[in-house]
Amino acid sequence: MAWTTRLGLAAAALMLAVAPAGALDLTKKRQNLPDLVLGNEEGNDFVVENKDIELEAGKAYRLRIVAKGRQEYKFYAPEFFRYIWLNQIVIEHKEIHGGGPPDHLEFDDPGEIAIEFVAIKPGEYRWYAQGLEEKGMAGKISVK
Repeated sequence: MAWTTRLGLAAAALMLAVAPAGALDLTKKRQNLPDLVLGNEEGNDFVVENKDIELEAGKAYRLRIVAKGRQEYKFYAPEFFRYIWLNQIVIEHKEIHGGGPPDHLEFDDPGEIAIEFVAIKPGEYRWYAQGLEEKGMAGKISVK
């Protein structure tokens, strides 16, 4: 085994040995937020339910974004995505894990996408359905 590999393994073992015994796994204590719903089943494609969301920095959350309308919804929240720690994205019980934020979430048909995350940086972040902002398809996510 190479010297650098042994050194890296020793450092990792030391970090595990000194980790606080009572350290919390924030992802296990997440709060389920009310669904952010785009459109409805009655034919109003541009209504939004729960368009403004309030969060607390340092807490874990699960947000389901649900498309019920018949539009193509391209959900953008660039600054918000940049300032969260993203645990996973779940689509039809399939999990996506990665090292960085998504550019946007897109719905071609009705369905849902859940994001599980920890809010990191306080601020007000705008979200919008690209091209549909003037029809009311926008809101804000506030992290205190």
